[in-house]
Amino acid sequence: MPLRNRVRESRDQVFRKLNEKLTQHGQKFIYSYASRRLDDDDVVFLNYGYEEDPPMGLPLSETDEPNRYSIQLYHRTAGQADLTGKRVLEVGCGHGGGASYLMRTLGPMSYVGLDLNPAGIEFCRKKHRLPGLEFVVGDAQDLPFGAESFDAVINIESSHLYPRFSRFLSEVARVLRPGGHFLYADARQPHEFAEWEAALAAAPLDMVSARVINAEVVRGMEQILPVWEDVIERVAPAFLRRRVREFAPARRAWEELRTEGSTEYRMYCFTKPPEHADIP
Repeated sequence: MPLRNRVRESRDQVFRKLNEKLTQHGQKFIYSYASRRLDDDDVVFLNYGYEEDPPMGLPLSETDEPNRYSIQLYHRTAGQADLTGKRVLEVGCGHGGGASYLMRTLGPMSYVGLDLNPAGIEFCRKKHRLPGLEFVVGDAQDLPFGAESFDAVINIESSHLYPRFSRFLSEVARVLRPGGHFLYADARQPHEFAEWEAALAAAPLDMVSARVINAEVVRGMEQILPVWEDVIERVAPAFLRRRVREFAPARRAWEELRTEGSTEYRMYCFTKPPEHADIP
């Protein structure tokens, strides 16, 4: 490769990494800001939707029905393992809608929702009051729990914000008991695939299943795009609303998932093998 091309490629990688870091910091700020703006609201899910063909037909209560498509993503991801009587940790619990639903329907013994956003955790504590369910502020890359504290760890649509994704995976393995499950769903862009896959392959966990769920997520998002556009409109500062409308972040994410060769949304199930029981 000519020197000029190598320099250009190197420069592009630097700018791409810088852009990713700025995007991560920007998303974290927006997330915290949105939690404060929605403090008295009923927005309890912050994740994309999910629907199968034919439709899942998941039985839901009247109060859960408005959140059907977000719930279905949680149900399919968490349902990859039997959570009955288990100790469950959700990393990146957002506004706690998934934690509440899973605690009420899949029968875990206990459920801890963890998030880095104090405003979001305060929202969860006020909104979701169930026996065995608690919410804590904490860093996904430095989990505040002892080794082998949980039977299952759930992580849905937040790991793309973690600067040290490999460190997060190590922490998941540390807090899981041998034989425990890591139930995981998130999206990445094509230039991130290799790094994402390498980190997952290097983690001290055994992959049980993996699948691309773009079609299901697109189907679910189609049902809730107007809702998300309304939420984004409400949380955006007044002076930014015009720009937000022009950028249309929810619709843009939906279109990227629809475009072949663009963003990929995947669902995984991992277990922690017995030989890693002594991870410090």
